[in-house]
Amino acid sequence: MLLKEIYHRVKNNLQVISSLLNLQSAYIKDKYDLVIFQQSQQRIASMALVHEKLYQSQDLAKINFGEYIRDLVASLFAAYEVNEDAIALKTNIDDRIFLGLDTAIPCSLIIHELVSNSLKYAFPTGKNGTIAIEMTKNNDNQVTLLVSDDGIGLPSNFNFKKLASLGWQLVDALTNQILGNISIQGARGVECKLTFTLI
Repeated sequence: MLLKEIYHRVKNNLQVISSLLNLQSAYIKDKYDLVIFQQSQQRIASMALVHEKLYQSQDLAKINFGEYIRDLVASLFAAYEVNEDAIALKTNIDDRIFLGLDTAIPCSLIIHELVSNSLKYAFPTGKNGTIAIEMTKNNDNQVTLLVSDDGIGLPSNFNFKKLASLGWQLVDALTNQILGNISIQGARGVECKLTFTLI
């Protein structure tokens, strides 16, 4: 009961922070600053969703990450006002993957950044496409996460480790936090492959 109450209160506090950022954004005149506020709000909402799922889970220690991903991406599609007739979502997620808090939060933020990038950049106005998310686990407890799109791809000289954007810095830092490896291909659309081992 105590653990459930902690998760519930953390979730509520994160939602309050998200709401405060939303209220504050109404006073921001600069479009660039407004985008930064909105992105921060979405990242906090992603973390709040992890705590909500933990609160609702049977054993309180781990969440079914496939269920979480579907809810997270649905909220991102709503936040970016995606026309689902134009951009389709395909998911193929192993329902045996359960993650604890220390792994779920970094993974949730990585997926948040990768899907947000696809929604923002992969499909210029008028272009249709698909975003795909796959997550599998092998018998050695190695998890592979694939986030891809069939959009316009990346520049030929793209190197996310040398970019100054907060999003790519987060992806790199969070991948290191879970002792994972990430590779990014961008010739035809974009494919991001993250592998890590569950301990």
